Amino acid sequence: MPGRREGLAAGGRPPERERAAPAADEVTRRRNRVAVVTDGTAVPGRGAVGLAAALRVVDGKAVLFAQLAAIEAVPICLASTGPDEFVAAVRALAPSFDAIDLEAIAAPACFEVERRLQEALDIPVFHDDQHGTAIVVLAALRNALRVVGKRVESARLVVIGAGPAGAATVRLLVAGGATDVVVVVRGGVLHRDDVPRLPPHEACLAGWTNLRRVRGGLVEALAGADAVVGFSRAGVLTRELVASMGEAPVVFALAAPQPEIRPQLVSDIATVVATCRADHPNQIDNALVFPGVFRGALDAEATWFTTSMKLAAADVLAGLISREELSATRLLPGVRDNRVVPTVAGAVAAVAAELRRSSPPAGGVPRQDAARSVSPQEGVGS
Repeated sequence: MPGRREGLAAGGRPPERERAAPAADEVTRRRNRVAVVTDGTAVPGRGAVGLAAALRVVDGKAVLFAQLAAIEAVPICLASTGPDEFVAAVRALAPSFDAIDLEAIAAPACFEVERRLQEALDIPVFHDDQHGTAIVVLAALRNALRVVGKRVESARLVVIGAGPAGAATVRLLVAGGATDVVVVVRGGVLHRDDVPRLPPHEACLAGWTNLRRVRGGLVEALAGADAVVGFSRAGVLTRELVASMGEAPVVFALAAPQPEIRPQLVSDIATVVATCRADHPNQIDNALVFPGVFRGALDAEATWFTTSMKLAAADVLAGLISREELSATRLLPGVRDNRVVPTVAGAVAAVAAELRRSSPPAGGVPRQDAARSVSPQEGVGS
C-alpha cells in the first residue's frame, strides 16, 4: 500500500494540507513547531535509564531549539513497548507539528522507527543522534584533515562502532566523497563476505565499505590509517594503536561520557584529537547542527531531510572556520557563535528550494541519496 509521501512534490504539502494552510497559518504558529520525541532507551552516556532521565534530555533540546533557532519545540516522552506502538503514537501526534526530532532511541529500533515515520508523514523526520552527529563529524573531520594537509576524499578512515551515530556517519562520509572507510564493530572489521551473517544495518555498511578487504580487528584496521572516529567505549583505543596509524594521525574519540582514550595520553602522537566533552578542545557537539537544520527545513517548508541537505550543512559549518582561525585545537565554531544557525539554515533551505524547483509537479519526494544540489564550501586549507 503506498505511503502518504507518494505523489508529493519535493518540499510540498498534500492537497488537503495545502488548502487548509492559509487559514491555519493566520491563527496558529504553524511551520515553527517541532516535537522532540524519545522512548528513553538510549539516553546519551547512560543508556536505557528510562523516561525520567530522558525527559531532561528532551527538555534541554527544547530550550536549545528556542534559544538558538527561535523554534517552538515540545518535549515528548513515550512509554511505548516497541517500534509499532512508538510509530503509531508519533503518527497520531504529527498533525500538531511541523517536524519530528527523534532523540535517545536505541538501535536497531531507531532505524526502523525513523524509516517508517519518514514514509508515513508529510513533515520532516530527523533522528539527531544519527544525522546531527554525522553532520558535525563530517564538518570537523574535513577541517581536521586540512590541518594535516589531507582530504576526506583520499584519506584512510576508520570508524569504530555501527550504532546510530556510527552508521549514519559512515553513510555521510561515503556520500561526502570518502573512498576508503573501514568499520570496526565488536566482532571485528565489517567485510562484504560476511554480509549474510550480519544484522541488517551492519550488512548494509559492509556492502559498500572496506574496499581494501581488510580482515581482523582494530590492529589491522588502524595500521597506516589517517583518521579514526570512535563511537564505542572508554579504553578501546591505546597509545600503541594510535602510534600504528599513518603520519600526523587524527583521533576523534567520541564515546560518552568517557572517550575511547584520554587526549593527554596521545597528545604527543596524534596531531588532532577531538572528543564529545566540553572540558577538552575540539568538542564535537551536535547542538551545532540540529537548530540550523530544522530552521532551514521549516523555513523552506521541506517535507524530507535529504542527504544533499546534510552534506550542505556539513560543508558550510566547516567553512565557518577561516584559514587563519583553523588549528589543531580549533576545528569548528562554538555553539553560541551567532553565525552558525543562519548559515546552516540557509544552506539547508537552499537545497530544499532547489529540489522543489527541479522536481516534476506530480513527482515523488526527493530520495535520501539525492545528488548534491549546492557546491561545497571548500573553506580553509583547500
